[in-house]
Amino acid sequence: MLIYKGNMKASPDRLYNDVETLTSISPPRNYLQLESLNKAATYIISEFRKLNCQVKEQPFQVDGNPYKNITAIFEGRSAERIVVGAHYDVCGDQPGADDNASGVAGLLEIARLLNERQNELTHTIELVAYCLEEPPYFGSSNMGSAVHARSLKEAGVQVKAMICYDMIGYYSDTPGSQRFPSPEFSKYYPDTGNFIVVVSRQGDEAFTQKVRDLMQPHCQVPVYAVNLPEAFGLVGLSDHRNYWKYNIDAVMINNSAFLRNPNYHLPTDTIDTLDFDKMAEVVNGVYNAIIRL
Repeated sequence: MLIYKGNMKASPDRLYNDVETLTSISPPRNYLQLESLNKAATYIISEFRKLNCQVKEQPFQVDGNPYKNITAIFEGRSAERIVVGAHYDVCGDQPGADDNASGVAGLLEIARLLNERQNELTHTIELVAYCLEEPPYFGSSNMGSAVHARSLKEAGVQVKAMICYDMIGYYSDTPGSQRFPSPEFSKYYPDTGNFIVVVSRQGDEAFTQKVRDLMQPHCQVPVYAVNLPEAFGLVGLSDHRNYWKYNIDAVMINNSAFLRNPNYHLPTDTIDTLDFDKMAEVVNGVYNAIIRL
């Protein structure tokens, strides 16, 4: 087993700068605003290209319009890949600080941390910034993550696991700030929204718990695992869903979205509502899970 030494830590300041750049793009980066989406993609590409990795664009067309995913590959000792992804588009006319500039910032910070350790990587790590996660294409084969997952299958790429960042920036220390889809959940999870969740479908409990257990020793934010039936809508509310189709272990790292964040899909989803110290802790946890999977 590889022993990873040193004290690599995510930077709250870098996370803030990434979120600030993405949320400052106007008009908001939704599916209708191609120029804004391209500005976001250009920023992501420029940050990846500062690092020693293979950066590629994955163009695709939907309803006659051009979109693209951005990938960065850090070669490991094995060609088998771990995919880490986050979507950079927003839903409607809102800045999307938590949903999902926070996830993209986490993805970029993972890239910076991997850049310092890539000679030690066991698996090849592919980071992907997706377009078209949000409505009207959510749940369809036009999602950027569906395009990416399908391309890996068609190319015969062996994928060990997939981890999705979606909404990792909003926290509250106020009792009662965490809501649940049913009262039953309150038996297992706190009602104060200051934790992060590793989410996957029923049947994937072992992998979900493994990611949680690898994260927690390196994350000062409490980490919980949850597995629900795939038919239970909340469990598949992001890009990880498109990797299940190919029998890939895939989880979402999430702060429970609208069950906690009152700004979900609203113009009030702004940078000043996020906690960048807690975000950095979550990135630390995910990074340490990735390199130990």
